Amino acid sequence: MGDTISYADFLRVEIHSGRILEAAPLEGVRKPSYRLRIDFGPLGIKKSSAQLTVAYTPESLVGRSIMAVTNFPPKQIGGFMSEVLVLGFPCEGGKVILAEPERDVPAGTRLL
Repeated sequence: MGDTISYADFLRVEIHSGRILEAAPLEGVRKPSYRLRIDFGPLGIKKSSAQLTVAYTPESLVGRSIMAVTNFPPKQIGGFMSEVLVLGFPCEGGKVILAEPERDVPAGTRLL
């Protein structure tokens, strides 16, 4: 387990719901990844790189609701600028399983 943080520390991390609009293989990266376009409602459409290629096809990702950290600074991944961090759980064999809302919530809803 990691260091203990305060609730105030947790609130600094903005986690919002989003809906994947597009998913395609991301070329020119060390680890196989997809480039995603995600609708965050009032926050707009953001791009992300996600290592989801073992557990998901691009087609299975489109339309799916996800959770992502939206207030990290953008990060350059190869020739792609990732704007948000899609959340998932690492599993055996390199699988990453998406963290998803249990029920449908509007895009852009903040996790509390």
